[in-house]
Amino acid sequence: MSTVDTLARLGFEPADFEPGHVWLAGAGPGGLGCLTLDVLAALGTAESVVYDALVDRSVLKAAPQAEHHYVGKRAGQPSTSQDEINRLLVEEAKAGRRVLRLKGGDPNMFGRGGEEAFVLARAGIPFRFLSGITSAVGALAGAGIPATMRGVNKAIVFATGHAAGDADDLDWAALAATGQPIVIYMGMQKLALIADALARGGLAPQTPAALIMDATTRRERILVTDLESLVREAEAQGFGSPAIIVIGGIVALRKELQ
Repeated sequence: MSTVDTLARLGFEPADFEPGHVWLAGAGPGGLGCLTLDVLAALGTAESVVYDALVDRSVLKAAPQAEHHYVGKRAGQPSTSQDEINRLLVEEAKAGRRVLRLKGGDPNMFGRGGEEAFVLARAGIPFRFLSGITSAVGALAGAGIPATMRGVNKAIVFATGHAAGDADDLDWAALAATGQPIVIYMGMQKLALIADALARGGLAPQTPAALIMDATTRRERILVTDLESLVREAEAQGFGSPAIIVIGGIVALRKELQ
């Protein structure tokens, strides 16, 4: 039985994508298999696709009828400002186009989906969220690391490392004190600061740690080590963005499962 036949048996009927509407969608962590049916259907209907740097360009093949607008933002590189993105979304919608705002992961998990929704609401533009597999969950699954495991953790912390070391930074010591695994987005440029803050917060040097780079794609690379060695090993092996940082006991399960 082909994949097409399997999908046909589902009787999937996507919502109507009306002109002048904006759908804020998540493309998942990178691999095409992480696209949801809702997002795939929206790609086939959209007239304007506004997409981020973390969206695999091959995804755009599903929207040959649409105009493609690249608005990628990458640390340390020329980037499109959020104000410019907001203006583009409003302009495209007011021109009567079906606008798909496509983000890596999930639009509302450190993806500024809520910020863009407020802009659209204030402009009187109808919008909808299309959830995507958030990068942390997709990365953990692809690397063979259970996000939760009875006897290992009772919670899991998702955090952003973007502001590490800044005045409005997280209380890393408080996160360390929970004893629960911490999964960190956008933290590679601040990896040394984060590792040091967690160690000062009480995490043992031997706490299992991992980096998952280019998760769920053919370029995926995985580093498994401990908190004490994490920064040194990351530099030695050339790990960089985009990558998810995982700290905690769930990392050790990967070796057992293999």
